[in-house]
Order: sequence, then structure tokens, then C-alpha cells
Amino acid sequence: MRRFLIWSALAVVIGLVLAGTGYWAYWNFYARFQPVTITRNQAEIQRLLDEASWVSGGGGGEPLYVIGYRDSASTQRYEREEAEKLRAGGVELRSIVFARADREGQVQSTPAERATVAELWLSRDWSLYQRWTATPSRNWTAAGIPAADGNLARSAVVEASRQFTTRLHDLLRDAGAPTGYPLVIWRDRDGFMKACACADSRSWAFIRDDFQAPDAVAPSGVAETGPAIPPVAPTPGDGTPESLPYPNLGPIPPAGQPIPPATQPGAAPSATPAPSRPATPRAPAQPVAPPQPSQQEDTTFF
Repeated sequence: MRRFLIWSALAVVIGLVLAGTGYWAYWNFYARFQPVTITRNQAEIQRLLDEASWVSGGGGGEPLYVIGYRDSASTQRYEREEAEKLRAGGVELRSIVFARADREGQVQSTPAERATVAELWLSRDWSLYQRWTATPSRNWTAAGIPAADGNLARSAVVEASRQFTTRLHDLLRDAGAPTGYPLVIWRDRDGFMKACACADSRSWAFIRDDFQAPDAVAPSGVAETGPAIPPVAPTPGDGTPESLPYPNLGPIPPAGQPIPPATQPGAAPSATPAPSRPATPRAPAQPVAPPQPSQQEDTTFF
């Protein structure tokens, strides 16, 4: 009986360890990357998204909002790698950028970044957003864009972008959703609002599944058919029917006799060839006599 109790306790312990390990593996490799369904504050979150000045490259279909700041590498990577896949699934990707506020006396945005954020919120210029994200941040000077610093109206726009993200984070935190960048918000096929702090690429597949978007798209220009390549003109003498035939050289005459002119195939040979003049041999060159010795004073030179 005692042995039975010991083995029973050992089996229970092993079972608990296996169950705990399985749950940890499920959470660590799958569950923690799933998006969160928003069940609270949906109306206010949607109002904030509608009132924000997002930029988009078009595409139509269901909107998907991507919130981030310029120096967020994960945000830039998400838009670069997932935008075309989502558009292929009928999704319109809408980007919302903001300038981070100073933190503990440390400036987290540059004057060029603040000027560009203000311009994007005012003009919603998609081409400007493309140029900005395609240029390294250290090389971006915001040339031709009015400065936000020292401009009361544009500074207020920059501050509005910060207040937008602060309020959005408060609403998401209250709804139990994690926050991070890129922050992706969308509605699934059933109309439920979902949010994802998609810094890890393992979260991206869940978004594609909601829209039935492909996991890969062909690079632009690969499937396009270009103009037909014209055929290469035949090279004379390569043996093709369109090329010129080789000339008929005829027999090689003996040495000292002139070479007759070449005739084309099919042409009638000349009845009486023109008489040829015999070649006159050249006279051999006369040898030059060697120099003779001469005596000058006591030295002999040649």
C-alpha cells in the first residue's frame, strides 16, 4: 500500500510538471503573440482613430491603423514587410505618426521630426511620408517644411499627436490590451475590434489570417510582361537561309600566278578570262661593303 501511494504521488507530480510545461510552451510560443479583442471603450477608441490625421497609400477595403514614431525600427519593418501583403488581402493601411515627448529632461525627437509630424498631420501628404521613411533619420533635414518650434499653430499640432497616443494608451490599458510599437488596431470579419503590440514578427500572421491576406507576394515587376524581344538579325555567313552565301574562291593558282576574282554561286563564269601579265621578279639587293680600317695618329678605328 505504501509503495502504491508513493508511485501515485510521483505520477501526480510528473503530471503537474508536464501540464505546467505544456501551458508555458503554449503561452510562450503561441498565446502571447495573439491579438487582444477589445471589449471595452470601443466607441471612444474608434472616435480617436477617425479624428487622427492618418496617411495612406490607398488600397481600399478594410482600414488597419498602424501607430508609431519615426525612429521605431519595428514599426518601419512592419510597414516595409507587411504593407503589400495586407493590400493584396483588401486592406487599407493607415499610418499615424507622432513625435515623442521629452522624458526626464532628455529630448526624444529632433526639430526636423517635429516639423515633419506637424506637416503630415496638417497636409496628410502620402508622398512626404514615403520620402521621410525612406531617408535615414540622421540625414533628414525637413527641407522646405515650416519649422514647428517657435510656431504656435504647428507646435499645438505636435502636442495634439502626443495627447492622441497618451489617451489611446489609457483606453487600451483599461481594456486589457498591451501597448507597444507598432500599435496595430483593426476590426476582424465579425466586426470585433482587435489590437496588437506587434514588435515581434510572430504576431503578424494573426493579422493576415483575419483578412485572409497572403503570406508572401511577388516583387513588383516580376509578373509584368515586357515588350517582345525582336529576333536577332542573321549574321552573314552563319549558314541560315537569310544570310549571304560564302564566295566561291575556286582553285588556288600556283605560285607566281595572279589570283582570279571570286564569283558568286550561280553566276556564269567568264568565257574568256582576261590575260594576265607575268610577274617580273625583283632584282636582289646589292650587298653593302664592310668598312675598311683607317689609321689616325696612333689609334686604329673601324
